[in-house]
Amino acid sequence: MSKQEKRFSDEKEKKEPTNEPPEKEEAAPVQKALTGSGKRTLEKNQINFGKSQMTKRLEPSLSWKATVRFKEYRSLLRDPQEEKHRRRPERSGPPVKPGRAQLVRKSNEKIEEIISESSSESEEGEEPLDRQEANADLPSEYWQIQKLVKYLKGGNQTATVIALCSMKDFNLAQETCQLAIRDVGGLEVLINLLDTDEVKCKIGSLKILKEISHNPQIRRNIVDLGGLPVMVNTLDSPHKSLKCLAAETIANVAKFRRARQAVRRYGGITKLVALLDCGKSSAEPAQSSLYDARDVEVARCGALALWSCSKSYTNKEAIRKAGGIPLLARLLKTSHENMLIPVVGTLQECASEENYRAAIKAERIIENLVKNLNSENEQLQEHCAMAIYQCAEDKETRDLVRLHGGLKRLASLLDNTDNKERLAAVTGAIWKCSISKENVTKFREYKAIETLVGLLTDQPEEVLVNVVGALGECCQDYENRVLVRKCGGIPPLVNLLVGVNQALLVNVTKAVGACAVEPESMMIIDRLDGVRLLWSLLKNPHPEVKASAAWALCPCIQNTKDAGEMVRSFVGGLELVVNLLKSDNKEVLASVCAAITNIANDQENLAVITDRGVVPLLSKLANTNNDKLRRHLAEAISRCCMWGRNRVAFGEYKAVAPLVHYLKSDDPNVHRATAQALYQLSEDADNCVTIHENGAVKLLLDMVGSTDQDLQEAAAGCISNIRRLALATEKARYT
Repeated sequence: MSKQEKRFSDEKEKKEPTNEPPEKEEAAPVQKALTGSGKRTLEKNQINFGKSQMTKRLEPSLSWKATVRFKEYRSLLRDPQEEKHRRRPERSGPPVKPGRAQLVRKSNEKIEEIISESSSESEEGEEPLDRQEANADLPSEYWQIQKLVKYLKGGNQTATVIALCSMKDFNLAQETCQLAIRDVGGLEVLINLLDTDEVKCKIGSLKILKEISHNPQIRRNIVDLGGLPVMVNTLDSPHKSLKCLAAETIANVAKFRRARQAVRRYGGITKLVALLDCGKSSAEPAQSSLYDARDVEVARCGALALWSCSKSYTNKEAIRKAGGIPLLARLLKTSHENMLIPVVGTLQECASEENYRAAIKAERIIENLVKNLNSENEQLQEHCAMAIYQCAEDKETRDLVRLHGGLKRLASLLDNTDNKERLAAVTGAIWKCSISKENVTKFREYKAIETLVGLLTDQPEEVLVNVVGALGECCQDYENRVLVRKCGGIPPLVNLLVGVNQALLVNVTKAVGACAVEPESMMIIDRLDGVRLLWSLLKNPHPEVKASAAWALCPCIQNTKDAGEMVRSFVGGLELVVNLLKSDNKEVLASVCAAITNIANDQENLAVITDRGVVPLLSKLANTNNDKLRRHLAEAISRCCMWGRNRVAFGEYKAVAPLVHYLKSDDPNVHRATAQALYQLSEDADNCVTIHENGAVKLLLDMVGSTDQDLQEAAAGCISNIRRLALATEKARYT
């Protein structure tokens, strides 16, 4: 190493007189300082090197390899005759690589034109020695890359290509190398190279930008410097390699909202969709070999960029309007796994929108998603399962998954729990498919419920949310509730009630509520203090958790022997429930009304909530158009009428007239609950008058002939009370 540096210094002194006189005068003192300082440093390094050689075997370090590579490049820019003369007596120095030597021979004439410029830049790069000593913690690659960027700025076409190739040899995945390019202004140069007509320069620039754009800071800098419009324009290039590199770089950059907006604003979505149209497309999987390898790569890169852009709702619509769904559906029939992953990933992102789900059904994409679940590629399995998870919100899609054999494959994938990302996707697909009862029967047949119970412990929250959601749907059936209890699923479910994850709490409260319908399971829940944990979740700040906890409390109260005493044992519990009637969330209000209906079955509890002001709060909710809230509100009013003068109080708070309008709803459950509430309210004479004046008699007469026994009895009872009041009024008038 010391010999290499000493020769370099000596040759530089010999070369110095060839420059112009002013440059010589300015460079001389600098050269002396550099030479003296360099000698002192080299002598010190030589001593240390000798000591280390005695103690251990010499091994080349990465920094030495990078230094040798950089010196080779600098030597290419010297005079070929001088280089030849310099290397004759030297046999121990590292030889120039064959590829680079050939490149030098072909481009000697062009390099000679920039020798003076390159040498001056080299001197400028070596001048700030004090700064390098001050930043000694930075690796040598940092400074070497900065010197290469300077060659990019001042060199001609050939020197630019050589500099790009040399820069590509560095580990650009390392943050130090990425920041070195940015700090010295290399990003501007690389982006400007995309505006040139030289394909090699464009390819070299895009290869570097593709690597360094994984860094979030670099991505934002590229957008700030206007790099995306140039990349979008490159997508129109006839060179397929340029298209691929531009699309891959866009895929890396479009990871944040402003970048995705820029891609759409400059017409990038339409151009990326056009890349999906392979030259030799085939509708039959058997003919997928007809795809040209380069066309497949272009389509893969286009799908990769669309995958990143599809995080935006506006971009999703732009992809759909540009005709992206049929092209994605066609690519989904191929056997190229590398292309299938971004294609399925794009579909997975877009399937969150209802318009896309309808288009996915129309293009028969579900069949191919199920087919690709059988692939050995775990990443492809993961994205296919996630796409099914998004699409399975629709009943028809859930049926298609079952018809094409997807449920059995999903159940079998539960056995491999090492890949947590794939496990989360698979359990999510099972959860959504379990919404259909026919699918639940199939999952029980495939022994999936027992496997799901086993996944309730030692799993990340992403998996637990889906597992508990699936069990909550499966436990709507009696057989599955018994199965979960026998497999020991109740204790881990109750233990999950103490978590903080909102989605997990919503699902676990639903699952516990479904299990509480069975008396034996309810005994286990009560013994594990599950009801108290559910009640405490009514204080949760998230409305979804409050509503789910209130719904779960209903079967718990219904199936507990001493429910009234249990409810009163929760200090401040009844007051908490009544205060939730002040919520603005319709789901919370409906669930709390359902809970009040069950709480009011106990007369002592009904008296307590009456004292807490439940009647005026229920009356304020009467003017609602939400049928779900109407039903449970009417049931709560009906039950609260059983205490004291609550019937009269409901009339005083103007709750009777709005209830009559509930009879015009299309929901038969609302009809039944409203008829029962009106029957209880009609026990008061003033309420009877209000009911009659609002035209309830005709509506109730139509319901008397209903096949619903409860509705028929309630309507008949209400009409009977109104008739009795009318007769009493007529008799009093006659008297």
